[in-house]
Amino acid sequence: MKKWLIPALIIGAFLLFGISSYNGLVDVQADTKTAWSKVESAYQRRNDLIDNLVSTVKGSADFEKSTLEAVINARSKATSITIDPTNVTPEQLEQFQQAKGAEMSALSRLLVSVERYPDLKTTEAFRELQSQLEGTENRINVERDRFNDAANVYDKKTRSFPAVLFAKLFGFGEIPRFKSDAGAEKAPKVNFDFNK
Repeated sequence: MKKWLIPALIIGAFLLFGISSYNGLVDVQADTKTAWSKVESAYQRRNDLIDNLVSTVKGSADFEKSTLEAVINARSKATSITIDPTNVTPEQLEQFQQAKGAEMSALSRLLVSVERYPDLKTTEAFRELQSQLEGTENRINVERDRFNDAANVYDKKTRSFPAVLFAKLFGFGEIPRFKSDAGAEKAPKVNFDFNK
């Protein structure tokens, strides 16, 4: 048997395993990118609905302009943040979440202030937009969970041996996940005593 045959077989096996590992890493990375694009799509749907809701509310002449401006500014800030899911840092994801939280907070204030405008609340367009926003919030939660699942598969693949060797070699890093807002682990206090 030739002396070069055994080293050539070892090198060939290593190359084949490296190619297979790399392709597997690319697959899970692509799945994570797809999951992230679905998160962005759900947030885009919310943004579109907010635009329509603000336009509907603007029609009420005496509606508080500061509330509308707060929603418009929060939406503008939230849409200015873009993320590449394959290079995202925990800090970038936190900043993204904070911007989206501020947007939702401003929207909540808008919806609360609408309570003082019974004519606006009863319009079919407003009720339909409000219903679509509720459904969109559920979609956002589902897509965030799916992104976290995809990131988990990706991270397990990039951190398992021996694929971790190729992951480091080709720059496949860890992907942070969505986390709950600070204080979300505490149950809210509900007080039904309306006399206080």
